[in-house]
Amino acid sequence: MIKMTVRAFAAAALALLPLSAAATPAHAAETLSLHDAIEGLPLAEESREGYERTKFRHWIDEDRDGCNTRAEVLLAEAITQPSVGVGCKLTGGTWFSYYDNTEVQGPSGLDIDHMVPLAESWDSGASQWTAQRRQAYANDLGAERSLIAVTARSNRSKADQDPAEWMPSAPDARCTYLSDWVGTKLRWSLTADQRESDTLRQLAAGCEDTTVQYEPV
Repeated sequence: MIKMTVRAFAAAALALLPLSAAATPAHAAETLSLHDAIEGLPLAEESREGYERTKFRHWIDEDRDGCNTRAEVLLAEAITQPSVGVGCKLTGGTWFSYYDNTEVQGPSGLDIDHMVPLAESWDSGASQWTAQRRQAYANDLGAERSLIAVTARSNRSKADQDPAEWMPSAPDARCTYLSDWVGTKLRWSLTADQRESDTLRQLAAGCEDTTVQYEPV
């Protein structure tokens, strides 16, 4: 229930932002097969020219409830809820990192991963966005898989790599990860380069029953 409340609130807030800010008004949710979703990714060359992580402001407290985006994700994804102290300090709690099939006790061993890393989003179209839209992307609570709590070691192993360079170590995570990756790119109208697109098609073999659900912004 907490996940639905936090994410639903954030989605509503995102939809109310002005057109010149984080995103255009939300469109109807889309559901595609993984194959069709991959084919729907626009192809474009990538460029990291001008990228700086500081161009994506995070973590912010969008709803001003005292908990920033990192804390909101942890609260939303906790299997066992942590205690919330002064300044939204979280203690205790349990999480599951699907990248490496690992249960994590306490928040200190977790990173909040941008499903499509900030640098990759820059390469794929975010370099043309306003600062406000990049901030909205970096703090996207409007979709459950834009941001995800995973073990620090798996997040740092992934770094800014796309699926042509890195995939989760857990064998049963492949189809879910591909769906989450492609859905995030479609949600934010990001592109893929040829190598990424070809790799996605190859990796998606065996994921015939996997769907991609996303709501464009």
